[in-house]
Amino acid sequence: MRLAIHHDTTYRYAERVRASIQYLRLTPQNSARQRVLDWQLDLPESARAQRDGHGNILHVLTLDEPHQAIVIGAHGQVEIDESCESESDPVSPLPYLRCTGLTTADAALREFAAQVCGARRDRAALIELMAALHRRMPFSPGVTEVETTAAEAFALGLGVCQDHTHVFLACARSLGIPARYVSGYLCTAGSPQLASHAWAEVWIDGAWYSFDVTNQLTRPERHIKLAVGLDYLDACPVRGMRRGGQEQMHAQVQSAPLLQNQLPSQEQ
Repeated sequence: MRLAIHHDTTYRYAERVRASIQYLRLTPQNSARQRVLDWQLDLPESARAQRDGHGNILHVLTLDEPHQAIVIGAHGQVEIDESCESESDPVSPLPYLRCTGLTTADAALREFAAQVCGARRDRAALIELMAALHRRMPFSPGVTEVETTAAEAFALGLGVCQDHTHVFLACARSLGIPARYVSGYLCTAGSPQLASHAWAEVWIDGAWYSFDVTNQLTRPERHIKLAVGLDYLDACPVRGMRRGGQEQMHAQVQSAPLLQNQLPSQEQ
C-alpha cells in the first residue's frame, strides 16, 4: 500500500504568546515494514533535527518572538509492506520493561494479565490478552484525559487508543515482556482520512510484534509509524511548552492512494 499523507496541526492563542518550544516527532523512518518515499515538514522557522533516546527523529522548533498562532505541516509519501508481521532491532528491548507514571500496573492490572495469560508468554497469549482487554474496556472518546494513567483507565473500564495502549503495556510489562508505545497514523479502509493513532509493540520471539487493541489488529498493514517510547509522553507527535496564552489546537490528516506513476523518481 502506498499513501500520500498531509498532516496539519494549528495552534491558536487567545493572547499573544511570548515564546514557545515545540518537540516534533512527525517524521517516519524506513523499516522492514514501511519505506519513506518522500517526507517534508513545513514549519514557521527552521528546526533543529536530532535523535531522541528511543531513536526517533526529533525536531525542536523554538519561537522566540511573540506570536498568536503556529501552523505545523507534515506531508509525504510512504509505502507499507502489508505482509510484514514483525520488525527486528539490534538494540536491546530490555529498557521497555520499565514502567512509567502512565503505565504502572496496579494490583488489578497484574491480576487481569495473570488470569488471561497464566504462565504463557507467547504471541497467542498476548492476542488473547488484547481481546480480553478490548471486551473489558470498550472504545469511548471523551471520558479520559492525556494524563489518565493505565490503572485509572482500567478501573473506569473505558478509553481511547492511548488508554488501550497504556493498559496493554502495563499488563505486558507486569508479565516480564518488553513492550513499547507507538504513535502514528491509521488508514481507514475506503476513507481519504488518516487518523492519528496509538498502538503497542511487544518483543517476542526476537522481534517487535504489533498489537492494536482498539482495532483488534495484530498486523500493522494500515499503520504508519512515527515514533516509539515508554508511553505517550515519549512518542506523541507534537508536544510543546509556551509562556502565556490559552491555546486551542486543531489537527487534520488526509491521505490518498499513491498510484505507480505518481512515485517520486529514485534517480539522483
